[in-house]
Amino acid sequence: MSKQNKLPINPESYEGEQRGRFPSWLHRNLPRGSNLFKTSAILSKYRLNTVCEEAKCPNRFECYSNKTATFLALGKACTRNCGFCDIDFTKAPKMPEVDEPERIAGSVKELGLQHVVITMVARDDLPDQGAGHIAAIIRSVRKDCPGVSIEVLTSDFSGEHASLHTVLNERPDVFNHNIETVRELTPRVRHKATYDRTLTVLRYAKNSGLAGHIKSGMMVGLGETSAQVEETISDLYQAGCDILTIGQYLQPGQKKLLVKEFVNPAQFKYYEEYGYSIGVKQMYCGPFVRSSYHAHEVKNIASSRA
Repeated sequence: MSKQNKLPINPESYEGEQRGRFPSWLHRNLPRGSNLFKTSAILSKYRLNTVCEEAKCPNRFECYSNKTATFLALGKACTRNCGFCDIDFTKAPKMPEVDEPERIAGSVKELGLQHVVITMVARDDLPDQGAGHIAAIIRSVRKDCPGVSIEVLTSDFSGEHASLHTVLNERPDVFNHNIETVRELTPRVRHKATYDRTLTVLRYAKNSGLAGHIKSGMMVGLGETSAQVEETISDLYQAGCDILTIGQYLQPGQKKLLVKEFVNPAQFKYYEEYGYSIGVKQMYCGPFVRSSYHAHEVKNIASSRA
């Protein structure tokens, strides 16, 4: 859909599904197949953390069945305590494991991955906030697994351009940094990160010309309005994002933010079409969409929307 196309019609009768029992569109069958267990075994063999497990992603069984996983680097304890995330919080995490880059590369090779997603916990305790370690992982994967495309999902590095450049200088195929929610809800949803700093990080990555594609994502169901979501999509596009993901927020633990509503699939379709109508190259919107869900499909972005 080009910029010239008319905007989609927002379903006027849609008011969201209020909190309570999961609606029908959030029920799914567990996948079958031996790859689920093979993937778990390989991750265990290399002593690796995944955001799939630590953040209790609802897609982890499907992804493991397809021999995919999002590696969680720099430990499994974060220096930020965001209201939506169930990853452990601590002000003093363990030091990074120096052999983690080689272990991740070994796992990528054994899993036979064609596209790898590397995310990280925020490490505000480190001088470079973990940027050098992420760069080392990219180099290690490229060395041991030539031809594999690499996506990094990073923190904002507190807006430090030197740390951002350390990662970008490795020329990842996709640079991803999530905005998570709309501007009005950011102070309640995120810890330390800000809406405008996220846009600055994404704009810096775009302007550097060092990453193949720029990506960001957000959750809905936290009490945002349709207009606020549209504004966020527009802001991300203006910041240089080629790819956007929008998924349903699901409360991962009792101490985390409550779900305000279960967003209807028709509304996700509306957000998808709105993004395409203003020029976003690729939109992934749906109840089960997460930032790295079906991330390998980005390899076809050049030909998917002419």
